[in-house]
Formats: sequence, C-alpha cells, structure tokens
Amino acid sequence: MKTTGYCALAALLLALASACAAAESTLLIRGGYIMPMTPDGNDLPQGDILIRNNSIVAIGEHLSAPGANIIEAKGSFVLPGFVDAHSHLWVTTQRGQFRNGAGKFFPVSSALGKAMQPEDIHTAIYTGALELLNGGVTTSGDFFDNIHAPAWGDAGFRALQEAGIRAIMFYGGPDKTTRYPIDITHAASLARRHDPRVSVGLAWRLPRQLADEQNWAMRDREYQWAKQHSLPLQVHVSGEADAMFNALIDRHYLASFVTVVHATDARAAQLEALETAGASLVVTPVSEQRVGYGLTRIDHFKGVSRFGLGIDGNSLAGSGDMYANLRLAALTMSGAAADETRPDPRQLLKMATLGGAQALGLEKETGSLAVGKRADIQIISPDTLSMSGFGGGDPAALLLYSAQPQNVTTVIVDGRVLKQNGTLSGVDLAEVLADAQRSAEAIRQRAAQTTPTAP
Repeated sequence: MKTTGYCALAALLLALASACAAAESTLLIRGGYIMPMTPDGNDLPQGDILIRNNSIVAIGEHLSAPGANIIEAKGSFVLPGFVDAHSHLWVTTQRGQFRNGAGKFFPVSSALGKAMQPEDIHTAIYTGALELLNGGVTTSGDFFDNIHAPAWGDAGFRALQEAGIRAIMFYGGPDKTTRYPIDITHAASLARRHDPRVSVGLAWRLPRQLADEQNWAMRDREYQWAKQHSLPLQVHVSGEADAMFNALIDRHYLASFVTVVHATDARAAQLEALETAGASLVVTPVSEQRVGYGLTRIDHFKGVSRFGLGIDGNSLAGSGDMYANLRLAALTMSGAAADETRPDPRQLLKMATLGGAQALGLEKETGSLAVGKRADIQIISPDTLSMSGFGGGDPAALLLYSAQPQNVTTVIVDGRVLKQNGTLSGVDLAEVLADAQRSAEAIRQRAAQTTPTAP
C-alpha cells in the first residue's frame, strides 16, 4: 500500500510538473494588428497568436489558453521577424573604419580580419546578432568568410547559438586564392550538430582570376561537397559581376541550393538563367550603394521568384537595421523611376520576411505567420514620435517609411522571448558594449603592428 501511495504521489507530482512546463512553454500574443505576410493571407486587425513550445498553433480572435504567458499587443503591429538573407556579422566590430576615400571597405576589412582572433570573432558575431534581434531580425544568412582555422569557425557558430537568433552560418575561408581551401571536414562536423536554430552552409567564392583552372578545380570540389550533402551555398557576384554571373551559367553552377548575392546590374538573360535553375537572389541596398555597385533597383529583378534582402554586415551598412534597407530600396525605386507610385510597401515588407526565407530555403520554418511554422515574431509599437499621427488604414507604408528598431518592443525566436518591453532578455548590455569596444581596439592595434597601411 505504501509503495502504491508513493507511486500515486510521484505520478501526481509528475503531472503537476508537466502542467507547469506546458504553461511555461505556452505564449499568447493578444489583441495585436496581425500582418501574416503569407502569399495570400489577409491582415487580422485585432487578433491573437497562440504559441506552444517553438511553433504557432493557432491564429484568430479571442483565443483561450489558460495558464499561458500573455503578451499584450493591443495597438501594436505583429509581423514575422525579418530575414536578413545575407550578412557578414564578423565585421561588426569594424564599425566606423570604412571611411570612403580614407579607408575603403575591402582593403580595410581584409587587414582587420587577419588580426582577429577567435575571441574577437565571437564578440563581433554575438554583438551583431544581438543588434539584429533588437531591430526585429529573427533570421540571418551569415556569410562567414573569415575562418582561418577550426577555432574561428567554432567561435562564430557558438556566438550565433548564444545570441538566440535563427541562422545559416555559411562557412568560408578568408580569401579567393588556393592557399585557403574551405575546411570541409570541420564544416561537416558543425553541420552534424543538428542545432534546431543554427545550421551550416557554404560561403563559396569564385576565383579572382576567372581563367585560373587550378582554382576552379578547388572551387568545384567545394561546390560538389555542398551539393552532395544538401547544404545551401551563397556566392557573391560583384566587382566583375557580368563575367562572374556568366561563369556561373557557363559552368552550370546555378541550382536550387545556390543563392547569388548582389548582381546589381544583372542582365535579363542572366536573371532568366537564374530563375530557370531555381536559384535565389539576395540584394543588399544600403551596402551596395555604399561601396559603389550602383543603384539597387528592386524592380529590376521582378522576374526572380526567390528574392530576399540582406544587410551585408552591420558595420558596412552602418547599422543592422532592416527598416533602413527597406526605405532605401523604396526611395531608390521611386526616385530612379520618377514615379512615386512605383514602390509597393506591402510587397517590400514581404520581401524582407517571406522573401528572405524563400531565398534561404527556410520558408517552411519561418518568414510568415501561419499555423505550424516556427514562432519567429516581432511586435512593433507606434508609441513614439517617429510613428505618431497614424489615423488608420493599411499600416504597411507606416512601417516601411517610419518604423525604426526602437519601435520593436518584442522579439520571439523559436518560441523564446528574446526581447520584451523594449529590452533584450538576459543580456547585460553594458558588458556587451564594453567587450565590443575592447575587441575593436585590440584588433586595430594588432593590424597596425603587422600592416603599415591598416587604419
């Protein structure tokens, strides 16, 4: 009898513990203006989203979830988190060093990158990821092309995990020569970790000299490895963009797992080849215009179905602000066309959410608000002077032209609340800022000791 009683008590305690755990992992976002960004979904002006564990289980009005943690969203806008489809978070601690004529991006970032140690990599990527999260970016395609040895790759992967962001870490070496082939063995070891949020892809580079067949042979081995293991691959098409794009086409490297980045002046035939192959395209309006690639005309790529936006490095873009990229894309479109009606605010917002997820091959997990998808959500409050005076109607233009990271009050990734009431959860911001400052100064000092022309 005594044993039976103990068993019954244990069962009761286990049931209570399970109930508590269920309650703790259940969130109810209540009363917000829901903009799902699904291909054919309509807004829900006053609705609720129910989240259990890491997934959205219901979207509707007056949802009930006894014991759930409540996030009040009345008067706020509820959107999927932004998808930064291409970035270089390792340059975060190089902010302010790209001084145009007195310090161009590529030589400066290369010199500083050589001076970075694994702890500097961790600081830069962790700080950069937190900045993205703070501004409503819940997913990043991080093109990590400064991996000198496994310790550098480990540091970057760990930083993304610790920040809590969803990410594909595109694993790459520090230059385009054959001296630094990508460490496929180490990349594979990271891929085998099967982290639910952080996965691995290939940061692929084309030879600097496109006639260099020895280099192409190495690049082909890297490409075939990614293809064999069903890993996504990103590649820059910039500088000699026309020749690089043609090389991808002529050598049959365009495929559904390949994302072409930049290609600002791509010709119609090149974009048609990309679309036929099922490849994706990512443009980064702020950084492309900063380094002089030309004006990024979003309407130039209207025939590409898998099309996303990227920030391309918080320091190069000035900040990890997707709203700034959206605004520049819209203003460039209307200004270049001399037509105020050319930008479609809702389509641009969709490009920064579902479009980015599609470009990264993550559309089944994130990029829109729908039952069964991972709970990657941002809540934007208009209660600031910068968003004041909105009288109602479609809020897409309000968000596109007026919202800023400071308006993002809540950020949820994989069902975890990472920002609430305007503050990043569990982050000692003073410590993060101090670490970033120390690392940035140490990198610059090391680079100056080894490279006379370093900034």
